[in-house]
Parts: sequence; C-alpha cells; structure tokens
Amino acid sequence: MMKRIALVVPMLLWAASAHAQVVRVSAANFTPAAGQITFSEYAQGTVNPTYLPSQYGGGPSAPTVTFGGYFTGQSLSLTPGTDCPGAAATACVVGAATGPLTLASGSPNTFITGDGANPTSPVLSGSPTFNGPVSVLFNTDQVAVGFDGGFFDAAGSTGIVAFARDGTILGTISNTGTGIEFLGLAVADGTARIAGVGLRLVGAEPAGFAIDNLRFGVAGQVTVPGVVAAAPEPSTWAFIITGFGLVGGAFRRSRARNGLTKLAIA
Repeated sequence: MMKRIALVVPMLLWAASAHAQVVRVSAANFTPAAGQITFSEYAQGTVNPTYLPSQYGGGPSAPTVTFGGYFTGQSLSLTPGTDCPGAAATACVVGAATGPLTLASGSPNTFITGDGANPTSPVLSGSPTFNGPVSVLFNTDQVAVGFDGGFFDAAGSTGIVAFARDGTILGTISNTGTGIEFLGLAVADGTARIAGVGLRLVGAEPAGFAIDNLRFGVAGQVTVPGVVAAAPEPSTWAFIITGFGLVGGAFRRSRARNGLTKLAIA
C-alpha cells in the first residue's frame, strides 16, 4: 500500500510544476554572483565560441556555454513572409527543437564582431552579420537568462525563446522598444529548467540585431519576481484532488485492516 502512496505523491508534485511559465526579468534581477559573458573574452572574428566557467569567472558548478545559429530539429523558414511577416529570411527560424537540446551542426555560424551601435562592443552576431539567428546552450539548467539585444529599430521585432532540456518551449518574450534593450526571462517558480535560449526575428527589423552582456544564473544568483509555483489549471486541480482521494482511501483501508487484525487477536 505504501508503494501506491509513494507513486501518487510524485505525480501530484509533477502535475503542480508541469505548467511553469517564464516571466520577464531585468539586468537588475541578476546578482553579482550570476554568470556574465561580455564577448570581449575572445578575439573578434571567433566563430561559435565555447566558454568554460574559468573563462568568464564562473565557479566550479557554473555552466559551460556554447553558441550557434539554432537547435537540432529547427531550420530557417522557406516562407519567412508567412512565418515571420516582414522579417529577413536569414533569421526566421521554424520547427521544433528535439531533445536532448543540442545546437544544430548545419546552422548558420555565430561570431564575435564590433558594433558601432552598441556602447559595449564587441557583440555576438548571427550570420549574415546582424541578420542571422543566435542560440545559446548551457550544459546545466538555469533559472534565468538575459542579454542586451539590439540595436532595434522596431518594437516587437525580435524574440528570445527559452527551451527545456527535452526541447520543449518554456516561453518567449520580445523587445518592447527600440535601441539596445535587455531581454531577460526566468522560470516563474524559480526552478532551474532553462537549457538554452534562442534569439530570432518574429517581425520586421530594419537594423538587424546582435547580443551582448549575456547574464545567467541559478537559485541564489537571480531574483525572480514573485517566486511562487504556477497556479494549477482546472484539469490539474482535478488530478490533484483525485490523487489526494487515492491517498486518503489508502489510509482508510490500511486503518480498517489494522482494526480487523486487532479484533482477531483479541
């Protein structure tokens, strides 16, 4: 009977956490202990850089960070005018990422380059320059990720998408203004579930884009606004109530059998 109870409880916990969403965060939400990559660590022209913790000042448990165009299972759109209205075909990414999350070997390269429109140049660009997708992969899951994106000439043109290790999308946010804007997101319940993020066009962006000052962190390295578990959906509540009913029934049957045993002994 205890085995059944042990199985029910993890299922309830999974149901309560399976619907976690992302929330927007700012650079101020990351503490000094969070990881930071400025792209000045390598020479300009470096293609698809890989950062070990020692190269950006991370501790023993900090992640290795790699870069590429997009993830395995994804591709550039053949109909960008439909998938990304008004966007450049070279940065309109479609398709579902597959798990475990990996960078696609055939995706366009990313590279470190100068950018006169960014006050903290150099930056990381996709291919072609300022008009290609950029994806970031962590070898350990993170709670929050963000970076300076831009230079944007149109609001709502560029989105950052967070992916779980199995390739599912956790959520996305897009730029709300023009110029250089910090695009950051975190798992709303504060759990480490972000295996990677991708930056790509979701609309028309005349000036293109690049990323700089990448920030990332786990619990204790980032403050997530209102860190609470996501409220269960109605179907989840029904599942939870049913589960507790099973647990209660199991205890009642166990108690009844114990009572019969006592009577028999008496």
